[in-house]
Amino acid sequence: MTSSVETSSPERSSVEPPAVESRTAESRAAEPSAVEPSAVERPAVEPPDAGASSAPADIAELPPLTSAPRRLLKHPRLMHYNRLAALVLLANLAFLAASWAPSTQTIGYASLVNLALAVVVRQQYVINLFFRLATWAPTSWPLKVRWTLGKVYHFGGLHVGGALAGAVWFLSGAVVVTVDGADAPLITASWVLVALLVGIVATALPPFRSRFHDHFEKIHRFGGWTALALFWTHTLLGAQGPLALGVLAMVTFSVALPWLRLRKVDVRIERPSSHVALARFDHGVTPFAGSSTAISRSPLKEWHSFANVPSPGRPGFRLTISRAGDWTGSFIDDAPPKVWVKGITTAGVANIETLFSKVIYVATGSGIGPCLPHLLAAEVPSRLVWATRDPRRTYGDELVDEILAVQPHALVWDTSQHGKPDMVRLAYTAYRDFGAEAVICISNKKLTWQVVHGLERRGIPAYGAIWDS
Repeated sequence: MTSSVETSSPERSSVEPPAVESRTAESRAAEPSAVEPSAVERPAVEPPDAGASSAPADIAELPPLTSAPRRLLKHPRLMHYNRLAALVLLANLAFLAASWAPSTQTIGYASLVNLALAVVVRQQYVINLFFRLATWAPTSWPLKVRWTLGKVYHFGGLHVGGALAGAVWFLSGAVVVTVDGADAPLITASWVLVALLVGIVATALPPFRSRFHDHFEKIHRFGGWTALALFWTHTLLGAQGPLALGVLAMVTFSVALPWLRLRKVDVRIERPSSHVALARFDHGVTPFAGSSTAISRSPLKEWHSFANVPSPGRPGFRLTISRAGDWTGSFIDDAPPKVWVKGITTAGVANIETLFSKVIYVATGSGIGPCLPHLLAAEVPSRLVWATRDPRRTYGDELVDEILAVQPHALVWDTSQHGKPDMVRLAYTAYRDFGAEAVICISNKKLTWQVVHGLERRGIPAYGAIWDS
């Protein structure tokens, strides 16, 4: 039997179910009619294990919400990212309480340790280590334990907590050295650094970061480098001991390491449509499935990370880049022959799939990119739900056929013909029928939150990007 993405034809009724799926002719013939999709109507969906003569099942009704206390813990405000940030801040408060009226030296050490935490947890090798440790757990462990371990990608909360605590500690130290009447150069360095840290923290807050992300990147990068230089100046002026110098040396090495691997590499660009570019690389690196690579045309200005799509048994990898802003639009319209890369490939959210016996991948548009390497590798039994505009015209026959070859029962929903579906219900239907343990959603911010929050408040483990960088 062959699988294909259906397209509209004169024989299709306007009230036919709004699903574009890989199916056999026999199963299509058995398909009942359904009204146009909406949040409450029930278009037909093929069951995951449907064969040639299987009848399709309806989209499932969502299960009831869990109890109020459990729902409260799943609220986005209480996500693990915020819990980790709060944990770091509480640890600092406990340290302050234990060493009431700390000395200038103690304040300095507390500031350095927190700022070192903020930097090191963003280091690529450390990120990969976090994922390796979290996914070490076997699927025989209790689901609640694995559910929590799967939130490893919220490690950015440690970065936020360390940065906030470190900035406050350093402000306190600046006040102390000023009151104590330290040397003018030390006082000057202290307050210049305080002003810089306040600027970095303020521009990293979500309102500024989401609205002016390019400026946030530049401020974070150049401001961070300047702050590191000022920390060295401050530490040497304050004649602090070997511990402070050792911590600073570690932080400096962590910051410099990705840039030591900066290089310009060849890239071959294919454009299935004006909306998408497939960037192919083969510069001696075949990244692991589920990792990402940051690329740039101007390495000091901005970097953009995309999911690596290696093909099993073949060298090199691909990136799926869709038109989502000025940079990606320019990349598609004016394809460069070379781009900059730095550091190493870094684990992404979908790497947590190995914690579960079966998973559902939910993707919209070019969100198929981060899902595809996992679907091709097939380390974990999975089922795909993909909503996108005119898949063959947008992404090309080759990519769609590659997906259907490994996911013959995938549900592919053509939004250009059938509108936007209720992705929470589609995800739950696939989760229920496939007998999965978790759902991984790769989409835009709004829909990712809808799917993840909509499922977790019903007691279903769900994961998706948190846009913290």
